[in-house]
Amino acid sequence: MQDPNNDGFLCVTCTAPVNIAVIKYWGKRNEKLILPTNSSLSVTLGQDELRAKTSVAVSSDFNEDKMWLNGKEQSIENPRIQNVLKEIRRRARKRLSDSENEADLLLKHVHIVSENNFPTAAGLASSAAGYACLVYSLAKLYGVQGEISDIARQGSGSACRSIYGGYVAWEKGKADDGTDSYAVQIASETHWPEMRALILVVSDQKKDVGSTEGMQTTISTSELMQQRIQGIDKKMKLMTQAIKEKDFPTFAKLTMQVS
Repeated sequence: MQDPNNDGFLCVTCTAPVNIAVIKYWGKRNEKLILPTNSSLSVTLGQDELRAKTSVAVSSDFNEDKMWLNGKEQSIENPRIQNVLKEIRRRARKRLSDSENEADLLLKHVHIVSENNFPTAAGLASSAAGYACLVYSLAKLYGVQGEISDIARQGSGSACRSIYGGYVAWEKGKADDGTDSYAVQIASETHWPEMRALILVVSDQKKDVGSTEGMQTTISTSELMQQRIQGIDKKMKLMTQAIKEKDFPTFAKLTMQVS
């Protein structure tokens, strides 16, 4: 959206869904790039009940980058937010380098306004929806095309899966720079219409232990973690097959084992 009264103003708004892992990623081989120890697979939920909504805007009138979450200003210096902004701008710079007028877009500061219509940091994948929404909005704003789930991953690992609807795998990858760690849709949102997710919110309070802290503790203390990691690749294949064949008993059994 452009403001006719301000030719330097440009705004994009989008919404993004929550995803619930049926094969969970738990632990990272690289904390900075958020590269997982194992691949994972999730179901993307509809947005009628649970969604993040983000607006991003640039303007000649803005004198610094700013961000608001659920009506409260947040520090834009959060390392993960900075990683996302830097990568989006890096890719945009490559695309815009041939156009002086378009390149001017990169000189403007950005304002980010995000909100969730469900409890934040309470175990309902708010960071996944939030970062997916942020990355998609920024990509539209700056004209970044192609694969963007790897950028969302740098904000919140599971956010890469919320870029797509339906059933989505996050490939763990092997490259040190994370170029092969991204999300892939394995079945569309219309593939299995009988599937339903029932979500009961027993507390809307912030979790006592965040996911990152929990993962770090598990990696450093669990004697069974390596066994879990070694068995995930086989279970990913079985789960993918169960989804494609709409085999709910196998789907449910695997979910209980590794979610």
